[in-house]
Parts: sequence; structure tokens; C-alpha cells
Amino acid sequence: MAGLESTLIKANGALKRGDADTARALYEEALARYPRNKRLRLALDQLDTGNDAQLALDKMVAAYKAGEMADAARIGEALCRTHPGKHAIHNLRGAALLQLGDLAAARDAFQCARDLAPGDAACTNNLGITLSRMGEKEAAEQLYREAIVIDPAYIDARYNLAHVLQERGHDEEAEAAYNECLAMVPDHADAHYNFGNLLAAQKRHEEALVQFREAARIRPDHADTHNNMGAELQALHRPEEAVAAYDRALALQPDDTKVLINRGKAQVSTGALPDAISSFRTVLRHEPLKAEAHLHALFQEAHICDWHARGDFAQLPPSQLGALQPFAAFPFADDPVRQLAHAKAHAAKVFPVVAATAPTPPPSSDGRIRIGYFSADFHDHATMYLMAGLLREHDRSRFAIHAYSYGPAREGDAMRAHARAHCDSFTEIAHLSDAQVAEKARADGLDIAVDLKGYTRFTRSGMFGHRLAPVQVNYLGYPGSLGHPAMDYLIADPVTAPAGYEQYFTEKLVRLPDCYQPNDDQRAIIADTRTRADHGLPEQGFVFCSFNHTYKIGPQEFDIWMRLLREVEGSVLWLLRSNEWAEGNLAREAADRGVDPARIVFAPDLPHNEHLGRLIHADLFLDSFAVNAHTSASDALWAGLPVLTMAGRQFLSRVAASLVSAAGVPELATSDAAAYEAKALELATNAEAMAQVRQQLAAGRTEAPLFRSAPYARQLEAAFAAMHERQVAGIAPDHLTID
Repeated sequence: MAGLESTLIKANGALKRGDADTARALYEEALARYPRNKRLRLALDQLDTGNDAQLALDKMVAAYKAGEMADAARIGEALCRTHPGKHAIHNLRGAALLQLGDLAAARDAFQCARDLAPGDAACTNNLGITLSRMGEKEAAEQLYREAIVIDPAYIDARYNLAHVLQERGHDEEAEAAYNECLAMVPDHADAHYNFGNLLAAQKRHEEALVQFREAARIRPDHADTHNNMGAELQALHRPEEAVAAYDRALALQPDDTKVLINRGKAQVSTGALPDAISSFRTVLRHEPLKAEAHLHALFQEAHICDWHARGDFAQLPPSQLGALQPFAAFPFADDPVRQLAHAKAHAAKVFPVVAATAPTPPPSSDGRIRIGYFSADFHDHATMYLMAGLLREHDRSRFAIHAYSYGPAREGDAMRAHARAHCDSFTEIAHLSDAQVAEKARADGLDIAVDLKGYTRFTRSGMFGHRLAPVQVNYLGYPGSLGHPAMDYLIADPVTAPAGYEQYFTEKLVRLPDCYQPNDDQRAIIADTRTRADHGLPEQGFVFCSFNHTYKIGPQEFDIWMRLLREVEGSVLWLLRSNEWAEGNLAREAADRGVDPARIVFAPDLPHNEHLGRLIHADLFLDSFAVNAHTSASDALWAGLPVLTMAGRQFLSRVAASLVSAAGVPELATSDAAAYEAKALELATNAEAMAQVRQQLAAGRTEAPLFRSAPYARQLEAAFAAMHERQVAGIAPDHLTID
């Protein structure tokens, strides 16, 4: 039998080498000599059975590698029945089922594999992946941790742990886990990418950019990395670089509408408005019904006074525009119902899903009510021109005033210095996440938090969803409702929000007695020593002007303005220079209406006080309709220039009516377009009527409520005190009228 033993040893050696054919030949040769040997017959039978299983397993692996997951899962199911104790088969079947999206079956397969091989890190990790996709994040986290204990060098488990911690909102732990992962594998592209996303969500834009750059270096063909890099560059106010990043993403995925929209936004920031419009219009070629892209295009076309597609706006449902700030819809419809619907849709995107509640802070040690103003505009900006007098006149014995800035840190700016000088504290919060801002505001014990931005450029109104203070107020920056219950009150007046307008706001209305808008009664006007001719204006002709942004100008008012130029001989229209495309389009529109384009004169930007000085050369400010002049109207009135407006239906189209009423010239607020045109023609052709209006306006400069900063401060403080008193007493917010 020595020969038989030698043959068996040789056959076993062949099997260990994976040479089944040699083993079979040896068994058959020995069986010919020893036909009744049961060991040989059993070995040969096992070889036949094992070979069939191996062939099936090979087919399963090949199907999986070829992406044929259904075949891999089917073969795996059969193998699991014949070889239930092989954990590798259960594991591979689970992987195929996971790819097919059959999460429950994948979970069961991975669980079988893990039960058979509890010390296998891969099986444990795979079960964690499946549970994570099923929403069981906590259980997934525990499995990843177990996999790391089994094999501390298993990088997949470390990466997955970091990612699930990020998903669970455990940012500090996630950051540590990403750092550990990258310390072990510095070129892990997914870790860099998702670490960048984690940092970006925390507003740590520079750090996020570093991670995205590393991810792009390692994996340059990943379009989302370039897209997210563009978003961080845009957040860092580096739009040219952002456009380049989006271009790289589009080179990889030319039809990615998300990237096209992002590129369009960055192109707007660079001033390349036609390019931006082209990006948005390209989206519509791919997705004709994408309302967001459509409104983006219309809004930028409004900036260049291209009105050819303006009528499309009516077809865009507000419910589909939530991704875009409602501000972009302002020029196209004077409709408060539609504006509220758009605001609600946008609020659902930018506010936390569940609005937080804030504990009532203990009373301040000095008894003052603590007010927090939040804005990105504490610098040379329209908001600060308006608020300068209010900040100066606040009664600091009764109110502690705190400013929280998330805008650019322009420390050499005079208006910023003014804000610092008239606040108890001035805190930079641009680098903080919304949740961190809430922690800071609560630590400061704010009684009332005031949003000075609303849905305007660089907004962060979503932070108010974290409850910065027990009372939260929408004020000044955004002329409409924010559409979210986190905002308790909105500051208005009887003109911007007449009786019955409560239905157009989610906030409770607080009506000040005169005008909601503050003004500074100490604003300096630098006298203009230049002549009209120096500004390109006629020395004797009547000068109509409208120093509104071009997006506010629509065809309805432009028709009226051109008829006025035709009616009033030698008159001109003086507009604010915005962009070359708007000038060209307005020139063409004027010619189409029979007016020489040379009668439209464009004024360059000037420092604010110098701009106030040049208004002496204008005769009448013509307001726009759907979006009124706001700061530019009060500037004109302060400079003694009459402002003619038409009171519309929504808050923002009634602002100028409120201003002229509070300035002592309510007759300049007309009720419809016909009355507006008739009044403009009367004032342009009746010197006595114009002189009377100017006299009333001059008297109002010292007497009218619009230009009395201290009395205005008392009115707003009375509103704040009433809000605070209700909150302390446990009474819910309600509409308030301040006497």
C-alpha cells in the first residue's frame, strides 16, 4: 500500500497547487490498480463535486466583475444552498444584491457571511455599508468601528466611519476620522472629497478648497469635485476662478445642468451677463421645464434690459422656484400672493427642516433689552446709509445693540467704523456655521435677533431657523415675507402694508406710524461744482431721471418715459450706468419708440455723498413700478429731488409711496399708470406746480417724519419693547401698531 499512499500524497499536493487535472489523473491511475479502494472513490467523487462548485464560483466572480449583478446573485443563491458554510460566497452574493438595490437581501447575505466569519473585516464593513444605505446610521457606525478593531489598517472601514459620522452630524469626530484615514492613505480621493464637503458645510471655505484641490489632483476626471471647488471659490468671492472650475466640470460632463447653473451664477459675479444668460439658456435646451434656470435667465436679461422673453415668467410656478431667491422674481409681477408662495418654497430649502426653539435668556444685569442686528452689509452699502442715523440715535440706556457681520471685513470703511462706534459689540461671524452662530447669539443672551438681509445677495437667513433669540424680526433689507415661521415679526407701516395685508406675510406685522424705513438726518451732501453740461445734460431742458438698477426698469414704465420725452421738448432721461448691454438695449428700445437714443444719458457710479450732490441737476425722479426705488428714492428726497411713484400691490412696489408720504409730498404717490404719466407731464410742463412740490419737500427736510432719525429710533424701540414684553409674558407674537 506504500504505492497508494505515495499517490494520495502527490494528488493532495496537486490540489493544493490548484492542479485538479493532475490530481484526477493520479486518482484514476491508482483506482485502476485498486478498484475496490473506498478512499480513492471518495476522493474522486469529492473532486468532481468541488470542481463543479469551483466552476460555478468562477462564473459568479466573472459575472460580478462584468457588472452582471443579477447573474452573480442568481449563481450565488444556488451556491449558498450547496455550500452554506462558505462565507466568501455569501459575501459576494451580498455585494451583487447591494449593487442591485435589494438592500434587505444584501443585509441578510452579509449577516450570514459575518456569522460564519466574525473575524472578517470586509464582511463586517459590507454589512455596515448596507445598513447605512437603509438609514440605520448608528448601527452602521458600530460595524465600521468593529471592522477597524478587527483590522486597524483596513482603510475602507476608516473612510466609511468618517462618512457616516459626517452624515450623523458628528462633525468633530468625522473630521478626526478623515484625518486618520488620510494619514494612512494620503491619496484617498473620496476622503479628500467628502472631507471638503464637511468643511464647506461649516463655512470653512479655504480649508475645503484645499481638500477639493487634492481630490482633483488625485482624480482629475471627477466632475463633482470641480463643481464643489467652484462653489468654494464663489463663496470666497473669487468668481473668475470659480468659472474656470465649473468649466473643468463641464468638460467632463457637458450636459450637467447643475454645473451649468452654478457657472451662470459665477459668470454673473464676474459681470459677464451675456455669458451667464447663455449658461442658463443652455440648461433649458436640456431641461425645457426647469423653472429655476428659466428665472435665472429672465432675471439677468432684466439686468441688461432684454425684454424679449419677459412674458415667460407667468408660466413659472412658484412652487418650482424654491432653489432661487424670490428677489429674482420681483421685477416681473406685482403679485403679493405669488411672492408669498415663492418665499415659502425658498424657505423650505434654506431653513432647517425643524425650526429650533430658543430658551428665554435671563434678564440682563443692567436691565437693557439686547438687540442683535445680523447682516453682510456693515460697510459702504445702502443698508448702512439708511441705518446710520438709527444706530447713532438708539437709546443705549434702554437697549444694548450688538452687530453680527458675515460680510467682507472692510476695516478701512467709514460706514463700518460708524457701526462699530455705535454698537456695544461688533462680532465677525462669517467663518461660523449657522449652528455656531446660534450658539454665539444665545451665549450673548440676545432678546431679539434682527435679520437685515432677508433674501438678498449673500443672505444667510437660514441661520434664524436655529433660533438665535426668543424673538426674531425681518427688517429693512428684504421688502417682503421670508415665508417661514421662524421669523416672528416684520417691520412695516400703513402704506407698505395697509389693513388686510396680513394675509401676505407669515410674520406678524408691526406697523410703525410713519414709514418703516430709517433715514439719517445728518447725511452730508457734497455740493456739485460741475455744470449740467459736464454730466452730458442740457443746460435748459427738463431732466427726468431714474437712478434705479436696470433690472427694475420694465417695458411698461419705459413706454411712459419715452412718451414723456416725445411730449416734453428738449427733455432727457438720466439713468444710472449699469452695464454696456443695458445701454445698448435701451438705446434700441428708445429708437423703436421714436426717441433719439442720445436723449438717454447714463451717469457713472460716484461715492454716495457726491451722488447726492449731483442730484441738483435733475428735475424729477421717475420711479419704476414692480420694484420701487428704495434707498435711491430716499436719497433723492433728501437731496430735494421730487420722486414720482405709482403705489402697487406688494410691499416692494409700495415703498416709494411710503417714502413720499413720510416726506410730506403724498401727492407724488399715484394710484395707476395713467395718473403717473399725467402727473409727470404736469410737473414737467407746469413750473408753478413743480415749484410748489419742491417747496413742500424742502420744508419736509426738517419737519417731515422721514428725515427725523431720533423720533424714528423711539418708534422702532417701542416696537422692540412691545415684542419683548409679550415674549417675557409668554404671549405669542401678534400684529402690532405703534403710535
